[in-house]
Amino acid sequence: MRIVLFGPPGAGKGTQARRLVEELGLRHISTGDLLRAAVAKHTPLGRQAESYMKAGRLVPGRIVEGLAEEAMAAAGCDRFILDGYPRTVQQARWLDAFLRRQQAPLDAVISLDVTDEVIVARLSKRRTHRITGRTYHLDYDPPPRSIDPTLIVQRPDDRPDAIRHRLEVYHARTKAVEGHYRRQGLLHVVDGDAAVDVVFGRILKVIEGAVAQPIS
Repeated sequence: MRIVLFGPPGAGKGTQARRLVEELGLRHISTGDLLRAAVAKHTPLGRQAESYMKAGRLVPGRIVEGLAEEAMAAAGCDRFILDGYPRTVQQARWLDAFLRRQQAPLDAVISLDVTDEVIVARLSKRRTHRITGRTYHLDYDPPPRSIDPTLIVQRPDDRPDAIRHRLEVYHARTKAVEGHYRRQGLLHVVDGDAAVDVVFGRILKVIEGAVAQPIS
């Protein structure tokens, strides 16, 4: 089972991916988390990525592909959910070629459809643990009271002006990825502007209809 969870920043990909991990035992591969970990550890790729991330720009594919390939290989190229990747048609083609070499094609690409207004409202209330990189939401998924509040911060790219810029980038470049997967018959659009449990139920129905193997 190989799934891509796709959509604009703040669409709820991370939240839904964690639910799928718990429900189906999938490995969660978030390129955003991989990049933030690389930045925090000051790896060579992390240093290259940092300037792009601070500006709310897409990190070049050459930086992301190595991290993504390593993570998929660690999962045996099976039973994983890709969260936040691919973001461009070029990255989608790279992913297609990599999985084709592994004889492990994607089962489904699920796109969460959420309005820009909802995205700005959601992301402006998102917070991140300074050390672990774990994300929280002040309304839907607040950090536990046991965590030192000084460790919970707002990332620069979660501020309203940066959010709007990221959405412009998404609509200009990333939206084309939907067309790439629609032509392959893999794309499933899910209305993400609903309660978390409702959206999760919709995603499970898509997966049940898309994958050849039992989901539990």
